[in-house]
Amino acid sequence: MSQIEIYQLKGAVAVAEDLSFSRAAARRRITQAGLTKQIQKLESILGVVLFDRNNQRVEVTEEGKIFVENARASLLCLDRAVFLTRAAAKGAESVLNFGSSPYVDPYLVATMHSLRLPLFPTFHVHANSNLSPQLTTQVMSGELDVALVAAGAPNGQLISFEVSNQPLYALFSKEDRAARKQAVSLTDFNDRIWILFGRHVHPMLYDEILSRTSLLGIRPREIQHVTSAEEAARFVTQDRGVAFITRTGAWRVALHGLTMRPITDNELSVRTALITRSDNDGRLLSEFVRSVMKKLKTNKISRQEELPLTI
Repeated sequence: MSQIEIYQLKGAVAVAEDLSFSRAAARRRITQAGLTKQIQKLESILGVVLFDRNNQRVEVTEEGKIFVENARASLLCLDRAVFLTRAAAKGAESVLNFGSSPYVDPYLVATMHSLRLPLFPTFHVHANSNLSPQLTTQVMSGELDVALVAAGAPNGQLISFEVSNQPLYALFSKEDRAARKQAVSLTDFNDRIWILFGRHVHPMLYDEILSRTSLLGIRPREIQHVTSAEEAARFVTQDRGVAFITRTGAWRVALHGLTMRPITDNELSVRTALITRSDNDGRLLSEFVRSVMKKLKTNKISRQEELPLTI
């Protein structure tokens, strides 16, 4: 039997992960025709069909699933041997510079810090905290390898992986008429005092709130700006206003006569993304991002999601 090459194993794994020859070829940095020939040769060596494909879709056969699972394990063992050898020679640990905003869900941050990478047993995260716009700049400059930020506008220099999408929440008095509802809208708070995070915290969401306000013909009596959920709670209590904050922050401060409700306007959702530079293809970073997405997909409901929607 002809010898199977490592590049053929990697090609098969890529096709199985992307379920697309074109996307897998782009990831492998070869032509689609070249990848197709690799898979055809591999199937000829094995004597089985690994992928059923036509112009619309690619599916992994049962035989293909068995092969890919073991091919992935073989590649992992090989990579582990290489990296452990190099790490031993350097006598150094692997460090990943990670940044997060204090306004993102703490569960997501904890997930990043809890990861264990088999290829990098000595790896550790060097943590940084900053506002999302500053973190984005730090990733683009190379100061950070990866950051967890409030999702912003597309940027050609960055790769963005959405990891969370939650509604914006309103925080107000339990005696407020809106407290009778399970969910609220901006129209429920016309001619009221509004408390918002400053624009520097989340520029896109801030602008979207004001844009929707104008579109719906709503006029806040006054807008006050804060930098923390605790400040927002104090102003709500003091001025009988309404604060628009993240779910995590609202849940934390919805006490002592205050309650919270989700805002039904989908345009005002709070999206969180994991961002990296598009030209940063280091193996440690790739393994970190892959592990993050896999873990979050497995744990679809976070500890925060298990908390009550209203208090």
